[in-house]
Amino acid sequence: MRGPDPDRTPIDALTERINDAVSGRPRTVVVAFLIVSLVFAGGMGMGGEQQAGTDQFTADVEEQDALDAMEEDFSRGSRESGGSTATLFVSDDRNVLSKPSLLRMLTAQERLEDKDELRVSTTTGPASIIATQLDPSADTAEAQRRAVERATARELDAAIRRAANNGGIGPVSTDFTAESGSAEVAQVVVQYDTPPAASTGQRASIQTRTVDVVGGVEGLEPGDNVVVFGDAIINEEVNQLLTDTAIIVFPAALLLIVFFLVVAYRDPVDLGLGVVALLMTLVWTFGFMGYASIPFSDSLVTVFPLLLAVGIDFGIHIINRYREERAEGAAIGEAMRLTTDQLTTAFFIVTLTTVFGFAANLTSSLGQLQDFGIVAAAGIVFTFLIFGVFLPAGKVVLDRLREGTRFPRFGTAPLGREGSIMGTVLPLGAKAARVAPVVVLVVALVAGAAGGAYGTGVDTEFSQEAFFPDQEKVDAYGQLPEPLAPSEYTFMRVLDHLEEDFDQGFIGSVTLYVQDRDVRSNVALEDVDRATQDPPDAFASENRRAEATSIVSVMESRAAADPEFAAMVDRFDTDGDGIPDREVDRVYDELLSSAHGDRARNYLTADRSATRIEYTLTADADQAEATAAANAVAEDMRLDATPTGTLVVNQVVIDRITESAIRSLIVAFLLTAAFLMVSYWWLESRAVYGLINLVPVLVTVGLLAGSMRYFGIPLTPFNAPILSVSIGLGVDYTVHYMHRFVDEYEAGRSVEEALLITSRGTGGALTGSMLTTVCGLGTLYLALIPLVAEFGVLLALGVFYAYLASIFVLPSVIVVWDRTASLAAPVANAVTR
Repeated sequence: MRGPDPDRTPIDALTERINDAVSGRPRTVVVAFLIVSLVFAGGMGMGGEQQAGTDQFTADVEEQDALDAMEEDFSRGSRESGGSTATLFVSDDRNVLSKPSLLRMLTAQERLEDKDELRVSTTTGPASIIATQLDPSADTAEAQRRAVERATARELDAAIRRAANNGGIGPVSTDFTAESGSAEVAQVVVQYDTPPAASTGQRASIQTRTVDVVGGVEGLEPGDNVVVFGDAIINEEVNQLLTDTAIIVFPAALLLIVFFLVVAYRDPVDLGLGVVALLMTLVWTFGFMGYASIPFSDSLVTVFPLLLAVGIDFGIHIINRYREERAEGAAIGEAMRLTTDQLTTAFFIVTLTTVFGFAANLTSSLGQLQDFGIVAAAGIVFTFLIFGVFLPAGKVVLDRLREGTRFPRFGTAPLGREGSIMGTVLPLGAKAARVAPVVVLVVALVAGAAGGAYGTGVDTEFSQEAFFPDQEKVDAYGQLPEPLAPSEYTFMRVLDHLEEDFDQGFIGSVTLYVQDRDVRSNVALEDVDRATQDPPDAFASENRRAEATSIVSVMESRAAADPEFAAMVDRFDTDGDGIPDREVDRVYDELLSSAHGDRARNYLTADRSATRIEYTLTADADQAEATAAANAVAEDMRLDATPTGTLVVNQVVIDRITESAIRSLIVAFLLTAAFLMVSYWWLESRAVYGLINLVPVLVTVGLLAGSMRYFGIPLTPFNAPILSVSIGLGVDYTVHYMHRFVDEYEAGRSVEEALLITSRGTGGALTGSMLTTVCGLGTLYLALIPLVAEFGVLLALGVFYAYLASIFVLPSVIVVWDRTASLAAPVANAVTR
């Protein structure tokens, strides 16, 4: 059964309107598009505060909400908690616990606490703990400094040993031992009482001024023997990474894109028109983001190279096909009419299928991936309008202005013309299809299937570290002249300290947040203690007990140092397990009123409605294992416990990334398949053309998935859309090839002849588009942000695979279909008779 009369379809009507406007009123079209561009330019910069780092992906994650609630609960009524936190990494190659170093740390802490504008609530560190061993009444940095000043060397050594044996000396490097009383690196924690509504910029400003105050202490040199690290500073540095990446990548991309456009266009006028169209695409998209209140983030950086890729492709196709018609003797207006008559339909199909690939990300549960889908889908529609209407109209205006003048003529021959080197190489796919199409098709399908199967083992990654480059890359780029040289990143130094001096990564623990009205009950402490017994393998342990910090461990430290408190614990312990199971509130009162009260407040909220347990992980535990272990322990507790912490949140995001990638791939494929089949049925009464289009696309997706694993590129929030996007990129190339073939084939040419014409004509445009796009996108590999660099590699590979599949695989698919249909026709006729 055939569809509606293909002689007159809505797409034909749209094409005729575009033809009339482009050929009959090109100046009006150009002016109208320039006016719209001014309107969109007004929306640029209105999208709100730039977003970067991991926070942008955790905004709507339930586990992140639990983490925020926990931090808020423990900030109320606690002298050790504030609105934000910074950490000072103080190093001394000789001994950071020597008297001079301790005094420098306490002097810095005293000055920070005295600066009202910094809103510092408390400062704590090894120097504070040692000072309270010398003088238990020293509860300020000033008093603690005086205690250390008065202490003799012997008294100081004894205080260090007591602190080490009585709950720990605080965060010092792993080279510390109680016997030596020395270490190379110590951490000082600074708590700020910043308002809940304080912005990241405000918090970063306070933390940055902390660097200035610390640098004013003689013997402390920021960036040398002291590094100030805070969450707001890191967020600012991620934003700076975006800027530094743009400064390096954009000029390189522009140079390469312009170079290959010069090669493709070989005419400065056409080149200028193409560049203007690309800039308009960016202006429209940025303006849309502003009016839609979508903030710019590093996850959206990748949208713009995608739009440039599609725009370059559309532009080269328009100019190349126009030159083909001009070479046949057509006048300017008629040549452009013939060009848009054929290409507008292909552009329309490419646009909608690419929109499906982008919009499939709306099925993701991550807000940033949804924003990616919205912005990319809108951008591709803008690209269709600008390159499908504005650029042809602009070309007509410019060529009519040049006609009859002495303006020099540049390269006007189409790419891939017969007799050229490209015209000799491009038909190889068509020639192979004539000789051994089944072999080519089977090899391609096996390669795609093998790549897809291999790619199922790709790793996943999501952490703050993934946003920062390795030091070697920063050092190499540091040799560039200003303003190309990147900034210094505190995070790099902090990560080195954590890994080398503290034997931990940026994330070293998981937390159980226990929010239950029974926290004050007689069974609460026993349940908390039981949660540390016989821990899973992911948790560090000793003697079958997890290395964990909780209200119970604080209580045990107090009991070990205070016989009276130990006696109280024994009195209220009826079953002899060392844990009070009566009068728990009285035990809390006594604990909170002691010198251990500040530590206790970190594990028991002021209203005693919540507590938390922090588990240390084994060195080889990964995020998935640690999260699974935390969930298992939480399920076994009688109290209402929720696993949380940065590590758990990151693992949840990873799970959502994987789920989103698979779901968006399936949705994009199904929507694309349905649309292509309906489109070709409507246009040509042959739905099978749509299926033929998809075979090379499947090969492209399979090869790209396999390449991710082969090159060690993990699945991240940045590249999660790549598989669904690769469908859109693949269809971009196959639709252009298939649509040209159908035009030639339906005009009465044989399959072989139609393939040769298509391979030279459309194949030439595809080659120019591929070279320009691959090299332009490939410059993303220069990005300082590893996630952006990896996405650039995947995009370039996706375009390259799509090109190869279109030129060398699609002809064989067409020939196999034609021969199969020819063999089936007599059988069908016989059955009908």
